Amino acid sequence: MIDYTPYSIKLSGKLIELNTPRVMGILNVTPDSFYSRSRYMERDAIFRRVEQIIEEGGEIIDIGGYSSRPGASEVSASEELERVAEAFAITRSIAPDMPVSIDTFRSVIVKECNKSFGDFIVNDISGGNLDSKMFETVAQLDLPYILMHMRGTPQNMQSLTDYGSAGILTDIISDMANKVSQLNMLGVNDIIIDPGFGFSKTTEQNYFLMSHLEEFHILQLPLLVGISRKSMIYKVLETTPDNSLTGTTVLHTTALNKGVHIIRAHDVKEACECIKICQSLYKNYTI
Repeated sequence: MIDYTPYSIKLSGKLIELNTPRVMGILNVTPDSFYSRSRYMERDAIFRRVEQIIEEGGEIIDIGGYSSRPGASEVSASEELERVAEAFAITRSIAPDMPVSIDTFRSVIVKECNKSFGDFIVNDISGGNLDSKMFETVAQLDLPYILMHMRGTPQNMQSLTDYGSAGILTDIISDMANKVSQLNMLGVNDIIIDPGFGFSKTTEQNYFLMSHLEEFHILQLPLLVGISRKSMIYKVLETTPDNSLTGTTVLHTTALNKGVHIIRAHDVKEACECIKICQSLYKNYTI
């Protein structure tokens, strides 16, 4: 177990303190997300999901209108915006002050949502690779940014898993360090790091990264993991996303013991319980 390093990020002039781990609840407004129970397309279902995330202890709601599962179908920007805007409006109606992140790699989505709903966290699975205007847009709007690692696109990323002689860990940290520098030069300082589990990585590479997750603290930024019910779990267990909650909890525990700050999860209640147990263990570790 390593020491937990507290951070904070600024959103709309207020600080979100990450002095303890937080849970980001997933709100997918897509018809084809890899976990079928996480698809919320109807208004009533979106309302219920937002209320569920809040009731179960989630402190950030992550809205996504473009499925990023391997081989996912292309979605037009207009369709993505329509999906995200409806979910954002519903979230604001239920919880006006709830921090929201938008899971998008398109700067136009960021601009339009900011016009309509104000500030939010930008959760970019591509780390700026799929839209050359993303970094400058985040800088202009003064928004927090989740920098995730991925190669290629959701359609071809699983064919891009060769990291060469430097090794996957060195390659990813170096790539992120360069992008953090680019963002800092533009004036973006509220950055969260996401290693991108499941994106352009084999099952073995995912577990290698998890076993070395603490190495990402060299970047001196808050760390997010998104591993909930992913294939790295259900392939090892030879099961399905529906039956992967136990495996997810095991990896959440591992991540927490390596100092992660935000857990992005489908199962908010269970993730919050995992945090409570890990905190109790850590507090009493030296008794």
